[in-house]
Amino acid sequence: MEADFVIVGAGSAGCAMAYRLSEAGASVLVIEHGGSDAGPFIQMPAALSYPMNMRVYDWGYQSEPEPHLNNRRLATPRGKVIGGSSSINGMVYVRGHAKDFDHWAEAGAQGWAYADVLPYFKRMENWHDGGHGGDPRWRGTDGPLHVSRGPRDNPLHAAFVEAGRQAGYETTDDYNGEKQEGFGPMEQTVWKGRRWSAANAYLRPALKRDTCALVRGLATRVVIAEGRATGVEILRGGKTQVIRARREVILAASSINSPKLLLLSGIGPAAELAAHGIDVVADRPGVGKNLQDHLEVYFQMAAARPVTLYKHWNLFSKALIGAQWLFTKTGLGASNQFESAAFIRSRAGVDYPDIQYHFLPLAVRYDGRAAAEGHGFQAHVGPMRSPSRGEVTLKSADPREAPRIFFNYMSTEQDWIDFRACLRLTREIFAQEAFKPFVKKEIQPGADARTDDELDAFIREHAESAYHPCGTARMGAASDPMAVVDPECRVIGVERLRVADSSIFPRITNGNLNGPSIMVGEKASDHILGRAPLAPANDAPWIHPNWREAQR
Repeated sequence: MEADFVIVGAGSAGCAMAYRLSEAGASVLVIEHGGSDAGPFIQMPAALSYPMNMRVYDWGYQSEPEPHLNNRRLATPRGKVIGGSSSINGMVYVRGHAKDFDHWAEAGAQGWAYADVLPYFKRMENWHDGGHGGDPRWRGTDGPLHVSRGPRDNPLHAAFVEAGRQAGYETTDDYNGEKQEGFGPMEQTVWKGRRWSAANAYLRPALKRDTCALVRGLATRVVIAEGRATGVEILRGGKTQVIRARREVILAASSINSPKLLLLSGIGPAAELAAHGIDVVADRPGVGKNLQDHLEVYFQMAAARPVTLYKHWNLFSKALIGAQWLFTKTGLGASNQFESAAFIRSRAGVDYPDIQYHFLPLAVRYDGRAAAEGHGFQAHVGPMRSPSRGEVTLKSADPREAPRIFFNYMSTEQDWIDFRACLRLTREIFAQEAFKPFVKKEIQPGADARTDDELDAFIREHAESAYHPCGTARMGAASDPMAVVDPECRVIGVERLRVADSSIFPRITNGNLNGPSIMVGEKASDHILGRAPLAPANDAPWIHPNWREAQR
């Protein structure tokens, strides 16, 4: 079992690299521990709450007790299936803000500024505006990844955008185009009524080539000889075997499992490795550190009229929706129901959005339990750039044991200031005229939660991860002691080994991370193949002209 390139992880970035490297004529073996993504639970967009809560598709990770969130352990789902987390996520497509990537470049990831990454976002996209406007000059139309928009038939989607406008915020036709800031339509990785995961977009076409194959097994460590990666050891059917790489080993196993594999392979903080009896190959203190995520709450309103999706929240309706989807790939089953969105700034002096909204015409939890109130709707809201940092470390040297995941959520005063602003600004949006016909009352936090202390208590009990972990193998200058990979995704201190997934983000981007993770796989492919990167774009993003003085 050997190939030019061995990729660990058939997730968002791994599938993109398998496609691009095999397209160039290189031989590729992709190692994936999870199984098939066939079946309606994954492929039907509206069924998104199911795969995320099914152990067959999810690694089932949990955080350590989080001291600032009442010591709750938060679910940390990661896809254990072909397509990785793109097969179990909410299918929301967000590139990130231009300034996120400019910050990456300033933090030492040279060549990853917005001008550098925009051409890769265009290369990967096959964008369909569905007649809903948008920003075609900024979008790609012939890439493998289909990006579409929901039908926005429910009147609440328009009410949300109109309420934002009434509250004085910008509107935007395309938050993935020139202007992220404002209220407008949300985009989804859905095509012809099916989840368009990285497996459907990239891996299936790649596997049709005789240069690409999939190997099922649990990667246990990178084999390193004389400072150079030569293969990957896997457990398969109770036996250990080595998959050899003639050119390079590439880790794309997620921001949780990539650092775990580096540590198991002797790459990481020397003292931590020694504590587990692991020989040090490269002392990289940054491995597993810099863990970031987005936290959010579900701000829920009871509806005054039966316009929400709650009328379908019964077995008979679900069966009808499922049948319609199975036979025609149309109807409510064909959308993730996240069809309106917003990005706003929390206060004057913030130069680009730091709050995100996902709007949903149903009051429901991610585990699929509907609100007791019946008809309702909700906005998922949370800050984008928390200053808190956590870590991923080993519990033991046994590769079958889950790593220790500690996010350290809400550990700074700024976190609390930002989150309270989210709640108060949301309450104001739902109080606008556009929602008057639809609002009965506030379910949660509840209209009586007004003071800082009352809001803080709500956050401590109800904040949930938005499932966007990243940053645990940070990209930076080769001279930076806390950087793990250089700007070409090469692990510093080990030859022929790269990491290319959300682990390498220096700082978390605005919005959902699937889009930027795939972009990393696309751009890393050119570095791996030794190609000149795509020519930088010179499109300048829209920044609020009055951001210094005004919040909106």
